[in-house]
Amino acid sequence: MIERYILPQMRFIWSEGNKFQTWLKVELLVCEAQAKLGFIPPKALKTIKNKARFDIQRINQIEAEVHHEVMAFLTNLAENIGEPARFVHLGMTSSDLLDTALALLMRQAGEIILKDLNELANLLKKLSLKHKNTIMIGRTHGMHAEPITFGLKLLLWYYEIKRQIKRMQFAIETISYGKISGVVGTYAHINPKVERYVCQKLKLKPVLLANQIIQRDRHSEYLLILALIATSLEKFATEIRHLQRTEVGEVAEPFYERQKGSSAMPHKRNPILCERICGLARVIRTNAFASLENISLWHERDISHSSVERIIIPDSTSLLDYILVKMRQILEGLEVHPERMQKNMQLTYGTIFSQKILLALTKKGMSRESAYRLVQNLARQSLKQGKDFQELILENKEIRKYLRQKEIVSYFEPKSYLKEIETIYRRQTPDAER
Repeated sequence: MIERYILPQMRFIWSEGNKFQTWLKVELLVCEAQAKLGFIPPKALKTIKNKARFDIQRINQIEAEVHHEVMAFLTNLAENIGEPARFVHLGMTSSDLLDTALALLMRQAGEIILKDLNELANLLKKLSLKHKNTIMIGRTHGMHAEPITFGLKLLLWYYEIKRQIKRMQFAIETISYGKISGVVGTYAHINPKVERYVCQKLKLKPVLLANQIIQRDRHSEYLLILALIATSLEKFATEIRHLQRTEVGEVAEPFYERQKGSSAMPHKRNPILCERICGLARVIRTNAFASLENISLWHERDISHSSVERIIIPDSTSLLDYILVKMRQILEGLEVHPERMQKNMQLTYGTIFSQKILLALTKKGMSRESAYRLVQNLARQSLKQGKDFQELILENKEIRKYLRQKEIVSYFEPKSYLKEIETIYRRQTPDAER
């Protein structure tokens, strides 16, 4: 059940009460616009605004009979308004109400996600500065490469989230469009000025052209961006999971005092929060695929998209909100083990410094091919026999023709790999981006 993953703010946005309240707001604004154009008497408008209210239980009761949610809503309004209810929904079709209201709800949900993203970005920036000089091994293909810092890894994530913030802002802008143009979008029974008035009041833009619905490429783009953000979070969570493995042990997600890791093995401390993020990201991506299927509808519209959207839009926004908050909690409580990072760098007997030797030999005159083959053979010997790579380099007569002992020793200093860290940070800070 997705219920367990819905946080309070998002729960409110997608609640029945907020949905119908948003519908009412749209309908009342349409009535205001119609009154300004002289299509609704002022007295009738006053009655509508004073008496328009809804009862969710009653709407559900009516819908069970008429099998049409908008009609059930309008019927319930009419029960409360009385005779002037004949002016409500004047010249409109259901999609005018549904699509305009949905834009508002998606914008509200998007703003929560945007807030989550900004909070995560701020935290990543702070942690990247804290660990700017926390040396660890960099890995390619899962294998030891050369030293980096944990701060650089976090800085990389920070800039990815900054890009996602821009995408989310664009997604909100893309979806912030309304439509009040009637059946098949021709304004045959409603003045275009009504649409402009309503959209202005709701801080939406009128679509330049619709048929009976706002085109679903907008909604799909929004959901694809949600999926892209979720995939970034999965990427971060996967990295933390790898770094928490027993054989690595360089970081660990928070583990609370009374938490249990396994029903059978008391020693277990599993990265369940990161695994949950990875799992829920798959759901969000799957929903984005479903949104692509909603783009192609019959002629001026059919209703096959509606049932899908009732699931994928609330679920995707709710799940993304949840995993963004969880990622922030993970990073806030993240355990970082610099001593294990240091220890792990020694697992490969110093072979991680092989490129330094290769480059030094080529600079001194040895061909690159010869230098590569020589250093590679010594690295293989070091790993196979468990011998210190630096000692093998120092003992090799061919290498000693080119490199002095002091030079060789200097090439095995991890901090020498970090000489440009400050340059990277100066280039990659938000201030420098302006």
